[in-house]
Amino acid sequence: MTAPIRSPLDELGLNLTRRRFFERGSHLLGGAALASLLGDQAAFGNTATAPAAGLEKIAGAIGPHFAPKAKHVIYMHMVGGPPQQDMFDYKPVMNDWYDKDLPESVRNGQRLTTMTSGQSRFPIAPSKYKFSQHGQSGMWVSELLPWTAKMVDEMCFIRSMHTEAINHEPAITYMQTGNQISGRPCLGSWASYGLGSLNKDLPTFVVLVAKPTNTEQVQAIGARLWSSGYLPGEYAGVSFRSAGDPILYINNPPGVSSAVRRKTLDGLQALNQQTLEQIADPETRTRIAQYEMAFRMQSSVPELTDLASESESTLALYGDQVKKSGSFANTVLMARRMVERGVRFVQIYLNNWDTHGNVAGRLPSQCRDIDQASYGLVNDLKARGLLDDTLIIWGGEFGRTIYSQGGLSKENYGRDHHPRCFTMWMAGGGAKPGMIYGETDDFSYNIVKNPVHIRDFHATALHLLGFDHERFTYRHLGLDQKLTGVEHAHVIKELLA
Repeated sequence: MTAPIRSPLDELGLNLTRRRFFERGSHLLGGAALASLLGDQAAFGNTATAPAAGLEKIAGAIGPHFAPKAKHVIYMHMVGGPPQQDMFDYKPVMNDWYDKDLPESVRNGQRLTTMTSGQSRFPIAPSKYKFSQHGQSGMWVSELLPWTAKMVDEMCFIRSMHTEAINHEPAITYMQTGNQISGRPCLGSWASYGLGSLNKDLPTFVVLVAKPTNTEQVQAIGARLWSSGYLPGEYAGVSFRSAGDPILYINNPPGVSSAVRRKTLDGLQALNQQTLEQIADPETRTRIAQYEMAFRMQSSVPELTDLASESESTLALYGDQVKKSGSFANTVLMARRMVERGVRFVQIYLNNWDTHGNVAGRLPSQCRDIDQASYGLVNDLKARGLLDDTLIIWGGEFGRTIYSQGGLSKENYGRDHHPRCFTMWMAGGGAKPGMIYGETDDFSYNIVKNPVHIRDFHATALHLLGFDHERFTYRHLGLDQKLTGVEHAHVIKELLA
């Protein structure tokens, strides 16, 4: 006898997961009985993600394991890899090594990129920029960052970051998602999943791509970096554009009124709800929520992006580029406005840090883009009482080599990718102010004290958000997946205030 032909919907209905089994309520009585036995474990899906006693669980969120220090994050990723020895990692001994070959005992067989692996020699290129110490912490800062130098005692420096990735695509993916292979949730998605929204009219997780003044050599920046991966789609980042409508199609087309748009969305919602009830696909629920969010954002986004309410003193704090749409200064001011309105996580990307050549021609411009704007962000948040619960993160995907790529002179040089050590900094959100953590050798090539792997950094960031990285998991493909992966990671407690 021929087997009956089933539709794809029937097939999916026959293969419901346990979660969808309960969501559809097909055995409500049994589900209720089980929930009464399991208590919080049933409510939160996994005891590993249940919030600690006494902590309020926000609707739609897992909830933290313990009281978070940071309720918001502004993460400024410098795409391309800033040269640590030209900005924060002062190495005066290198002046005596100008144009001498990097000793093999320092390189120690390190894998090189194809850009320099064919060089006949690896000549040392000391930084051409002057350094001086600042603040009570005594942090060394390059002359390229005079505004940053004024606030070092608000900052927490990590000079001993390291990674295994040596090329941009896997390195950026690793820094953002904890894995060199794309398809995993990024830190912003994990924060959204864990903490939920504070404003129903704006996305929980927003992405902004700033445009550098110099665009000599930019890297690709794609939506895979702010994907929710195996988490439900509602936790993906929402990208705001720097020109035109902040979000495509957010405004009604000519001839379409808000009433017509509302009626259209109601019809779509009814169809999506039918699909949801039939197959219980969580992505359908996400689609319903996204349509509704888009409708509400028609009112909330224009108010958000209008800087008319900002005082002249506030605008001056960020520098003369602040009114230029898409500039880094304009972008970080927008990030402050988002945090002020309840956005949980703002991811900012700034390109053109890939200084394989012409450091002297490009780095000053890059530093001017970020210097006063970063100072303005930290101090503006502090003045508004928002710094204590807003974690600011600054850094790239790796560092740069002390040896020169290509031609070398005392006035100019290039630097290749370097994963063994690089500098990042944090401020606010429970990070310890005035902290300088980690140390590299005289060549800014190897770490000699307190190494911090990307996994450790992620574990520390999650801790500041109120999560135990070992217990903050999501079941996928039969495994309890987590941002820090399966290898050992630990919270760097010295970085905590």
